[in-house]
Amino acid sequence: MPQPAEPDPRLPRLAEIPAFLEYMATGWGTPDRTPNVEPGAAAAAASHRARLSAEFPGRVIAVSAGRAPVRSNDTAYDFRPDSDFFWLTGCPVEDGVLVLTPAPGGHDATLYLPPPAYPGEVGFFRDAAHGELWVGSAPSLDDWAGALDLAVQPLGRLEGALPATGELLVGGAPGHPVLSAGGGGARPGAASPASRELGRVLAELRMIKDAWEILELRRAVDATVEGFADVIREVPTAIERGGERWLQGTFDRYARTAGNGPGYATIVGSAGHAPTLHWVRCDGPVVPDELLLLDMGVETRSYYTADVTRTFPASGTFSAEQRAVHDLVERSHRAGLAAVGPGRAFTDFHHAAMEVIANGLHDWGLLPVSVDEALSDRGQQHRRYLVCGIGHHLGLDVHDCARSSYEAYQGATMREGMVLTVEPGLYFHAFDETLPPELRGIGVRIEDDILITSSGSEVLSDALPLDAGGLEEWMRTR
Repeated sequence: MPQPAEPDPRLPRLAEIPAFLEYMATGWGTPDRTPNVEPGAAAAAASHRARLSAEFPGRVIAVSAGRAPVRSNDTAYDFRPDSDFFWLTGCPVEDGVLVLTPAPGGHDATLYLPPPAYPGEVGFFRDAAHGELWVGSAPSLDDWAGALDLAVQPLGRLEGALPATGELLVGGAPGHPVLSAGGGGARPGAASPASRELGRVLAELRMIKDAWEILELRRAVDATVEGFADVIREVPTAIERGGERWLQGTFDRYARTAGNGPGYATIVGSAGHAPTLHWVRCDGPVVPDELLLLDMGVETRSYYTADVTRTFPASGTFSAEQRAVHDLVERSHRAGLAAVGPGRAFTDFHHAAMEVIANGLHDWGLLPVSVDEALSDRGQQHRRYLVCGIGHHLGLDVHDCARSSYEAYQGATMREGMVLTVEPGLYFHAFDETLPPELRGIGVRIEDDILITSSGSEVLSDALPLDAGGLEEWMRTR
């Protein structure tokens, strides 16, 4: 991987050689510098800014995009903009900062971006972060302003745009040097109570998806279903060679092609790995006679992600024990789906799904207490085999709106425009001695993405079968 020139102090510095500077400043054409803005993103962002403005009249708000985390030395991981920043701007530029300044009728919005370095500037060949020779064609600030329908200024002017006194509401990615050091006394690494309030408000505003966001989530889910098909076609190869990593790589390659990439670390769990809730290591074999749990989601180029899980028999056919576990999870899942709709408590689908799980485990003799005691607050013994939550909001983040208050999230009712997941499961670990040997090592999860509508709900991921027989047939026809 290249690095900026002149690490050796004995070599002449290119920026100090007049002949080189003169030659580098001439003979360059103009590349295509069209900004990377997804259709509809700018209009949606303008609407989002208006909603935020109404929540904080008279307050100055700054929301930052963040920067790519350092992997080592001068290499970094891929950059992804902070979700709140992108929701408000539609802009995917590193180090960007949106400032909302009070104005008659609401706020004026200005986006501060680092200017690119073009031919004729030393940064063109020296700046590995912004030089066009390093990063490829880079839109100008005017290009961004036109594409986003938003005032855009150089990042160097940010500090002068912030209030000299009074508390600044700071949101987005933490750690921006200007926002940490100034703007009314913000402290590095610490958020003021008012800024924490900004994070909460943004999370709660993002709970209700508009038409453009719902379209993006549909695209993410549809692409994810196609990604599942790609993975299933590769199961025989993964059994022969490559194992879980082969399938993880298959989906991640597809997600990178169909969208921005995977929306979270892809989970591929075979055999005894299937019960591990976040099995992202994916370094085991794919065992022919065992289950294969796939938890995967494509993130679109607008950063909205799907989150879908199905559990398949690697051989193509469930054993009797595997099918029994899958059937119980399916019944729980369907009970959860039936409890999703406008006006319902957010926890309704949790209780509906858990009741089915507890009854099933009791019927199998796996509960040391009655179903009623297990479901009570003083019991919960059935949760030994299902310790995780079984649903969450979905959107720009896989666990969306996480900074919301309890009253707006778990303690709230479902409303039209929310998108959430339902994902019950059973996780029978191979080393759990409360289980009969034939159940140890079986892990099953079923997860769908659901849109709350005015009259009920719509399962966005219903192109994938739920039942064991349907999954077996789906595998045969891919």
